[in-house]
Amino acid sequence: MLKLIGFWAAGLLVTAIAALAVAYWYSLSLPGKSYSGPPPEATEAERDVAARLRQHVTAIASEPHNVIHYEALERSAAYIESELTALGLTPQRQVYEADGKSVRNIAVEIAPPGAGPETPSIVVGAHYDSYGNAPGANDNGSGTAAVIELARLLKDMPLKDTRLRLVLFVNEEPPYDRTPQMGSYRYAESLKDAGESVIGMISLETIGAFSNKPGTQKYPSPFDMIFPDVADFVALVALPGGRTFLQEFVGSFREHAHIPTIGGTAPDFIDGIGWSDHWAFYSFGYPAIMITDTALFRYPHYHTPGDTPDKVDYATLAHVTLAVAASLKDMMR
Repeated sequence: MLKLIGFWAAGLLVTAIAALAVAYWYSLSLPGKSYSGPPPEATEAERDVAARLRQHVTAIASEPHNVIHYEALERSAAYIESELTALGLTPQRQVYEADGKSVRNIAVEIAPPGAGPETPSIVVGAHYDSYGNAPGANDNGSGTAAVIELARLLKDMPLKDTRLRLVLFVNEEPPYDRTPQMGSYRYAESLKDAGESVIGMISLETIGAFSNKPGTQKYPSPFDMIFPDVADFVALVALPGGRTFLQEFVGSFREHAHIPTIGGTAPDFIDGIGWSDHWAFYSFGYPAIMITDTALFRYPHYHTPGDTPDKVDYATLAHVTLAVAASLKDMMR
């Protein structure tokens, strides 16, 4: 009997270890190889993009801008629209009411000839509102600036059968997050109502803070037992249902990015995994991923008045932006 119990216990242990191995593989395995080593010297293209990104962040996120600071929110929206218009694109407004104020998402699309309702889309977006009394330079002026630059870099991209939607969302921050008043929720809902096929959504969320010093990076449990404590990487994460899309994007991104990358697929209950606009698309059944510097897990000025344009690492932000552009070109050939 004791021998039988021993075999039974050993079998359970082997099964548990195998299950953990499968869970680890499913959640954290990513294609390609993460870059290691010192960052290369910035190229001329990266220096040019860095200067443009600084201009955008300074214009959009030098003061708190949200429904509470409504006039500033309007100034940020007007700047976004003017920059997209100057690129020869036509900004599309999705207007709705929030606490008695008229707010709007701002979108442009780059579509193949003859695109119609049946043409599938990839959506890339970032929220342009800030939290409370924070200017929001990194959260999320950095992501907003990157989307504007992606519009410039990709507006003449030849497309065959896929539409690219670039969207700046309002009302991502509390008290509107994870409610129907969230801009990305309204936008994802409109795509669902129209029956549009969405290949995947990419949220650019707080992507301008980096450090090569030990002890600068923290994580939600259990990732603090797995990943390094140096904040020199960009994280790419998917909510359930987005793993295949994440794998395809990361496989391309790692070919172009000379910056360390980590990431994987994890459930929404883990802190930080669903804290951005990709959550709204996930809620409507679309594959959704986030690219982030991990926000509060490394950035000391998160949601504070100290989140100002001088805190953003524009050189690394430019490198990430160009790598995202190159990856989108790969995926939409």
